[in-house]
Amino acid sequence: MADAKDKAPKDDSPDEEPKITDKRKIDPETGEVRQSEDDQSEASAEDQPDPEGLSDEDLAILDDAERDLVAEYRDRAARAEAELKNFRTRVERDRAANREAVIAEVLRSMLPAIDDLDRAEAHGDLVDGSPLALVAAKIRGGFEKYGLKKVGEKGETFDPKLHEAIVQVYSKDVSVNTVADVIETGYALGDRLLRAAKVAVSVPEP
Repeated sequence: MADAKDKAPKDDSPDEEPKITDKRKIDPETGEVRQSEDDQSEASAEDQPDPEGLSDEDLAILDDAERDLVAEYRDRAARAEAELKNFRTRVERDRAANREAVIAEVLRSMLPAIDDLDRAEAHGDLVDGSPLALVAAKIRGGFEKYGLKKVGEKGETFDPKLHEAIVQVYSKDVSVNTVADVIETGYALGDRLLRAAKVAVSVPEP
């Protein structure tokens, strides 16, 4: 019969060494008093910087930096607001200019029709109350609504910016170049000249 000691399981794990804590308050080698763990913790805490323990000079520097930062962001915000305002102004100005350009092109394309109405009126075809006269009145009224106006009248001073001289005639009755007759009426939309007036010009005799 086998011995009970032979049946007991063997413990293959290595023997753990016992942990020895030296709790002596006096170091046997140096003879100095040792610090306890609580004292070491307090000393470590004292070595860490205290974020609240700032000097007056440090606080003044932080206050100045904070004020400078606030002033910088306010300045940036003001500049951004001014740039946005200028951008909106440019957009509105460009939109208005594009609108005027489109209207000008449409009216310029309709000028030959207005010329035909003027010729019909000159020949007495636009009798008051006639259907053609009513149509002509509506067309002219619609153009005037957009600011279309005639350029070139007999007797006014010749202006090369508004008039195109087709004929020049010497005259002793004028001291400056003067519109003697309007061959084809010119038109302008506000300050934009759509078509110069074709005119005959009386010039002073040499």
